[in-house]
Amino acid sequence: MYSNPLHTKISYLKGVGPARAELLQKELGIRTLGDLSNFFPNRYIDRTQFYKISELQDTKVEVQIVGKITALHTVDQKRGSRLVAIFSDETGRIELIWFRGAKWIKTNLKLQTLYVIFGKVNRFNNVFSMPHPEMELLTDYNKSLQTALQPVYPSTETLIKRSVSNRAVQKIMQQLFLTYRGAFKETLSDEIIQKQHLISKNDALFQVHFPESQDLLLKAQKRLKFEELFFVQLQLLRNNLIRKTKIKGYVFEKVGDFFNDFYKNYLPFSLTDAQKRVLREIRKDLGSNAQMNRLLQGDVGSGKTIVAVLSALIALDNGYQVAIMAPTEILAIQHFNAISKLLSEMSIEIRLLTGSSKTKERREIHEGLESGKLHILIGTHALIEDKVKFKNLGLVVIDEQHRFGVAQRARMWKKNDLPPHILVMTATPIPRTLAMSVYGDLDISIIDELPPGRKEIKTALRFDKNRLAVFQFMKEEIAKGRQIYVVYPLIEESDAFEYKDLKDGYESITREFPRPQYQVSIVHGKMKPKDKEYEMQQFVAGKTQILVATTVIEVGVDVANASVMIIESAEKFGLSQLHQLRGRVGRGSDQSYCILMASHKLTNDAKTRLNTMVETTDGFKIAEVDLRLRGPGNLMGTQQSGVLNLKIADIIRDSDVLKMARYAAQDLLSEDPNLEFPNNKNILNTYLEIERRTGAWANIS
Repeated sequence: MYSNPLHTKISYLKGVGPARAELLQKELGIRTLGDLSNFFPNRYIDRTQFYKISELQDTKVEVQIVGKITALHTVDQKRGSRLVAIFSDETGRIELIWFRGAKWIKTNLKLQTLYVIFGKVNRFNNVFSMPHPEMELLTDYNKSLQTALQPVYPSTETLIKRSVSNRAVQKIMQQLFLTYRGAFKETLSDEIIQKQHLISKNDALFQVHFPESQDLLLKAQKRLKFEELFFVQLQLLRNNLIRKTKIKGYVFEKVGDFFNDFYKNYLPFSLTDAQKRVLREIRKDLGSNAQMNRLLQGDVGSGKTIVAVLSALIALDNGYQVAIMAPTEILAIQHFNAISKLLSEMSIEIRLLTGSSKTKERREIHEGLESGKLHILIGTHALIEDKVKFKNLGLVVIDEQHRFGVAQRARMWKKNDLPPHILVMTATPIPRTLAMSVYGDLDISIIDELPPGRKEIKTALRFDKNRLAVFQFMKEEIAKGRQIYVVYPLIEESDAFEYKDLKDGYESITREFPRPQYQVSIVHGKMKPKDKEYEMQQFVAGKTQILVATTVIEVGVDVANASVMIIESAEKFGLSQLHQLRGRVGRGSDQSYCILMASHKLTNDAKTRLNTMVETTDGFKIAEVDLRLRGPGNLMGTQQSGVLNLKIADIIRDSDVLKMARYAAQDLLSEDPNLEFPNNKNILNTYLEIERRTGAWANIS
């Protein structure tokens, strides 16, 4: 590894010292000089214009003035005192005011000496004042690395309290560049720099912190964004390449009796063209010599489960076992019931393992797995326990995978000598930009059509004043023999207010829909599992017409006869959750409806979410809006992956740069997969450095 002065601890930089270094590390994660160089401004202020005091107006904008302090005095207040300085130029005078640090400031200010001051101007009783101005002696200002566009860096309350102002950060940055301006090693090849019309690494870092013009700033930002996204893509694509060439997988050579018998005799419906296409992609992976790592995306109700079952049957035909892992017990039970029903006529041993499984059941499952008698094991996190050992695990299906941590998924790899094939499923459509960034090392399959006969769900937004009309609509649907979900948000299981909303809602519904004409079930997180299961089963069996619930039903209930989803306080739900909940209806051939009940006081984001739900049922369009509103980290819980811990790029705003970076990484790896060519030495060094810092988690989907 090459020696790099930027690995030096920040405490060694002139003007920092141990105490300030500790503060910068704790508050901003800046440990080394390299970290400091990558601490980018989040905005810039135009400092080209100087104002005369006579030109000031009461606009509360930031202004810059040259003048002298002519007098200083302290004013007592109810709490402590404030320091006031009279600041003058040839056209007039204003007051400079400090409420904190007055003693230190008073000692260090020089009277009758030219200063450059900068800050927001206020006017009170026709007197202009500037609280806590940024100040610099004019002589120092003229010597420093001044630029027209002044950077404003991210900060924290603690830094401001400890006098580490934006000006202080600028001075530290200035010291870094005066000392090490030529020390930033190039990270890209000459070929990529020329092809992408990029400026050098040294110039980019200098211009992003000390921009000489708007044009140079934009060039610097483009270069640094491209570099950051390029190395993310290089890591993901190279992991994919390594997996396909180095990580051997089990070869499923044949499609045999299990698959063919089920396909010909027991498949309950014809597959859509999208399902057939995805199945071909999976079969190709399973038949190759490499380990499959495929992400299967498809909207709620698009038929991912049947694809997983058919993939499992190929594994069984080749003498291998299958594990299907779900994030919740309810979803695991749903998968177990659905798959057991589908395969009930075939001699296939299927078991369910969850946290609630009894000791005797667990013993039987462990024995069945190790002997090979047990073919398919469906369960929750319980599957990754060390004592769960398979005879020959060949395929792992992970549902709603973003709910599992990377380390948890990694443990499924260790069940065998060779890693099993991995099929990751999600009903949360992932926008292309996010898929390229978070799942760029996976091969992606998409089921983009619904089974025939399904009608699009009609969605409407309603308010409290419409409640009687909504009740009337519910009665009309029940009269047709349909069933209805009424869902309330539950932010925390212990949240008393939310629980009260649910209870109040249940009482108003039972008043409006009295027994014996109507039967209403209630399900929430405070109930015992046995009671919850009983109420669920009453609804599934059609014995109750209305199920009042918290989001416990977001996953896990599949009732074809349920045609209406009413979401109370819909503004409290995220877009992804709303879309998932809506997908609980529309499972049969009847016209289904989703009614979003909301309060009149809506934030702009809430309006956008609810209007998006009304306008479209396309999961990918919804996901794009969700990504824009919430950002990538929150959308997929990607903070855990480390992939999207970006310093300057933004995968939403910079999607064009992301595509450029991905294509450049693809081109590079097609020519030089091991980064061995001499002209790619810079790239290899940087790649190894990033890998050393981030570890090897990226090998797991």
